Amino acid sequence: MKSRKRRLREVYVWELPVRFYHWLNALCIIILCITGFIIADPPAIMTETEASFSYWFGIVRFIHFVTAFVFFFNFVFRIYWGFVGNRFARWNNFIQLKKSQWKEILQIIKVDILMIKSKPIESIGHNALASLIYFVMFLAFLLQSITGFGLYAKMSESFFPQLFAWTIPVLGGDLVAREIHHFLMWFFILFAIIHIYLVCYHDYIERRGEASSMIGGWKFVEESRANEEEVTETAETITKAARKNE
Repeated sequence: MKSRKRRLREVYVWELPVRFYHWLNALCIIILCITGFIIADPPAIMTETEASFSYWFGIVRFIHFVTAFVFFFNFVFRIYWGFVGNRFARWNNFIQLKKSQWKEILQIIKVDILMIKSKPIESIGHNALASLIYFVMFLAFLLQSITGFGLYAKMSESFFPQLFAWTIPVLGGDLVAREIHHFLMWFFILFAIIHIYLVCYHDYIERRGEASSMIGGWKFVEESRANEEEVTETAETITKAARKNE
């Protein structure tokens, strides 16, 4: 019988607001991609039912617009939580300003992509490469929201979409904005495929509860690494308390 002897501890990584954002965001992207694809290339469906049941394309557009609002304000909430959440959710994880973060990115590329090294990176939250990719994803979310509401402003007199009316002239017209919006849809689809593959890959290889952590919040971490995290967290708590007392 083969077995793995590892001393692991549970560490609470993903807070409830982060998990709620993640799954709501995933649901929104699925709905937006399906309805967006239909809007971009509507099928020629003709029915002989009552007129009230024949307005299917209008319903598709309505679902797309409502979901876009949910997607945008969920994203705004995640921006806010990047300032008030725990250390795994904060923006300093996603914006790579430290030399150590870029060094870790290089190590991860060697292990996960080039496979010229076999020792995995023992990160508790997102590793540096994943954090960088998520930051690019956040920028894509922002651009998708801007172009989407900019296009919507052309057909809506509501206050909120009109805040983005300036984007269409800046981008050079409707056609460019629609192309960017459509391209980003396929970018999200490709990202989702790679994201699911990597989550399953790391969950199988590292056996640290990568997938289940986004449901319950807990990950299994090497005991030595968990002890280091406790020291870091305690030091941060002391520093914060000292700053408040100044």
